[in-house]
Amino acid sequence: MFYRLLLGILFIFSVIGYAQTQTKPLTNEETQSRLESLSKLTKVLGTVEKYYVDDVKLQEIVNKSIKGLLQELDAHSAYMDTKTYKEMQVQMKGEFGGLGIVVGMRDAALTVISPIDDTPAARAGVKASDIIIKINDTSTLNMTLDEAVNLMRGDAKTKVSITVVRKNESKPLVFDLERAMIDLKSVKVRPMENGMVYIRVSTFDEKVVASIKEQLPKHLKSAKGIILDLRNNPGGALKEAIGLVDLFVDNGVIVSQRGRNAQDEEKHFAKKETTMTKLPMVVLINGGSASASEIVSGALQDHKRAVLVGEKSFGKGSVQVVLPLDEKETEAIKLTIARYYLPKGRSIQAVGVDPDIISHDGKAVMASDDELKVKEADLKKHLEEELDKVNGIQAKDKVKQVGGDDTIKNSDLYEDNQLKTAVDVLQAIILIQK
Repeated sequence: MFYRLLLGILFIFSVIGYAQTQTKPLTNEETQSRLESLSKLTKVLGTVEKYYVDDVKLQEIVNKSIKGLLQELDAHSAYMDTKTYKEMQVQMKGEFGGLGIVVGMRDAALTVISPIDDTPAARAGVKASDIIIKINDTSTLNMTLDEAVNLMRGDAKTKVSITVVRKNESKPLVFDLERAMIDLKSVKVRPMENGMVYIRVSTFDEKVVASIKEQLPKHLKSAKGIILDLRNNPGGALKEAIGLVDLFVDNGVIVSQRGRNAQDEEKHFAKKETTMTKLPMVVLINGGSASASEIVSGALQDHKRAVLVGEKSFGKGSVQVVLPLDEKETEAIKLTIARYYLPKGRSIQAVGVDPDIISHDGKAVMASDDELKVKEADLKKHLEEELDKVNGIQAKDKVKQVGGDDTIKNSDLYEDNQLKTAVDVLQAIILIQK
């Protein structure tokens, strides 16, 4: 009797779900096929409950079935139990305890999409594209994305160890890390000594566009160009990505979403009234740039609004929606419902965005005279500090007097080859436009 009831419930819900996505009624053959499939599922659930070596309750069996189903669909769809669902809601608010890395599945391997700026993982040297093979003593083989995230998160000041495999390293690297509260500060706008403006967006939380609107205007009057740094940005809120592009593009499609049905396509357009500036731009991307970062960089590239410098992006171009499973919203499923397409119609999924100019990570190569200038600048700074000590001026007091200037100096560029390349490209664009 119980299994007949369960079969009836499954059948009713499946027919309702099917009717929402289909315009034509089911044929007799389709109805029969669905009944047989549901009967098979019910039989398996009953067999496991009755004969499995351990006493497993039906609720646990059903939960594992849902988990396995969604895991088999793609790397981003997932079942979220009460604990996982609550943690996801906390993360979206921008503060949580953990290591500060965003991970994803690439070729069934747990891969670092990007470390988040100024977090334990970033400070320890974890890099984008590192493959995590162990968390503490637990292998990540056959581990789901949510299980891995749950293992790495925890209370601040607690310890966790991750073992990674990195390209061009002869043996695995072990990082012993201390969890911390991850308070995301997504946007930094800094002036550059060469007259350009540097915008760093580390993640797309719900404050990105508002932060740029607040910080950027004071730099625009004297700015020659803009460098937008999206390296190691794992993505986030779609509306913030659309809003960011809209600040620099005045018309046309920014991104479109296409689901299983052609009529479900949704397009997002740029508006002239929201455009802040038409200054020349360069966008920095790398293998840690994913999802919303790829939408922004790809849209600016398609509109010929910016030149992309760096390395090929991650390649996550699918849309997930979180659907609660009950009225109390204690459990949910995260389901892929569409894919993103850039203005020219190209997909990001598993392909990524190619930079216009390839530039690799590391220090910039200096000519001998440039190196001499940098050393002279360092020596001058050192002598000034020593003179201040003689005069009784403490370094921290001097910083207060200056006002905490965070200008990026020309000498700083030699520590970041990709940023140096971006500056060189932007200077060339400015010269051509004169």
